[in-house]
Amino acid sequence: MLFKFVSLLSGLLFGLGMMISGMVNPQKVIGFLDLFGQWDPSLAFVMGGALMVFIPGYFLVIKPQKSPRLAATFNFSTPSKADTKLLTGSALFGVGWGLAGICPGPAITLLGSGSMTIATFIISMLAGMFIVQVGTKASSSFRAHTIR
Repeated sequence: MLFKFVSLLSGLLFGLGMMISGMVNPQKVIGFLDLFGQWDPSLAFVMGGALMVFIPGYFLVIKPQKSPRLAATFNFSTPSKADTKLLTGSALFGVGWGLAGICPGPAITLLGSGSMTIATFIISMLAGMFIVQVGTKASSSFRAHTIR
């Protein structure tokens, strides 16, 4: 129960931080990404501030511990090689972020605003995730049958 409360509190704090910093404002994000036009560097300070909190926390708290206090294990991603799937997904994410000025975290935060544009974004994002999942399963199944 404590784990769920801490997770909820962390998510609320993260969402509040994104709203205060302007990361949920698509125009601000597009301004940050527009390096050769009307560049707005203010989000770099937000990211820098986040790193100034994360890095000491990682090396002073997470790194020395064998396991977290509120869960069985740490959930770190494992490094993998850059393959076509990773590069394609990264490129699509970047293009989508640049066009819409919003990415999944801020979009979920903005879902509470009642905006139909954000709702459409979330539905499209979930549809894309579903299509990739179905396509990946179909591709794996096809490869398993052709290898035999």
